[in-house]
Amino acid sequence: MEPAAEHQQQLRSLRDFLLVYNRMTELCFRHCVSNLNYRLLTGSEERCLDSCAGKLVHANHRLMRAYVALMPSIMQRRVADYEASAALASQGSAPEGSAAVAALPGDGGAGAAPDPLAPGAPGAGT
Repeated sequence: MEPAAEHQQQLRSLRDFLLVYNRMTELCFRHCVSNLNYRLLTGSEERCLDSCAGKLVHANHRLMRAYVALMPSIMQRRVADYEASAALASQGSAPEGSAAVAALPGDGGAGAAPDPLAPGAPGAGT
């Protein structure tokens, strides 16, 4: 990988991490901290924050494991769909003057397989 591309990837990774961290911090703070009259957190607020952050980190790890497990099969299906579309296009199987165009995987066109990670897809929230 080129140094510039690697640097961009590192920046994207850092940005993604910071977005998750900031969102987690905001959610847990709003849920657990109810009294801003004191400089320090109360014992119950600290326990709540520890529990909240722990649950969110655990949930994030579970989601990432599922994503890593599913990604190879999703990519294989997309590659196979793309190769099939390219083969059809190269054979000239579409009639002339027809509006039939081979759908690219994931574009939602006719015959395209639904993307399981797309918002609103069945099972997207699990």
